[in-house]
Amino acid sequence: MSVEVEIDVELLKREIKKTYASVSQEPAKDFVFPTGRPWAEDLGYPEELANVPDTAVESFAGVANPFTLGRLALGERVLDLGCGAGTDSLVAAQMVGPDGHVTGIDMTLEMLARARTAAEELGAENVEFVEGEIEHLPFGDASVDVVISNGVIDLVPDKDAVFAEIFRVLRSGGRMQLADVTIQNPVSEEGRRNDKL
Repeated sequence: MSVEVEIDVELLKREIKKTYASVSQEPAKDFVFPTGRPWAEDLGYPEELANVPDTAVESFAGVANPFTLGRLALGERVLDLGCGAGTDSLVAAQMVGPDGHVTGIDMTLEMLARARTAAEELGAENVEFVEGEIEHLPFGDASVDVVISNGVIDLVPDKDAVFAEIFRVLRSGGRMQLADVTIQNPVSEEGRRNDKL
């Protein structure tokens, strides 16, 4: 049985921005999901995590470790979808080295401000952070070698648009290293009515 649910996409985006702005501004607050350096360490992040400033890592809110799918190579061009405070982007920037480049994109201005500050603190000159939505990427076709993302695609209602954009920006032979969550059971009627869940 299929259930059609009308989603107010703009309301959803506002709630997501509000939640992640709070993670950025109050990183020590308790959220319904784990956050911070101890969580990233529990996920088995690579050694580069130790160099990432607390400015970024204290607002880390990923769901898993996309680097378990493989290390990035020197010189690669990487796109981090929903980069948040920049933890994954800054790990990636260290992996790809000065000849590589990492671009993080996020729609939450407060997270982007943290990411930019953390990049300056790390002295990472091969990374940039861009405001935008991952279902409408402001990048050229075949412009990246690797797309990484951590706990973000599940938040976007139009997943087909996200994956079409990933396919468009990846060069031939490029790869995705995605960490995310899925549901195995239908969302309850109460869950569909409650936009605060």
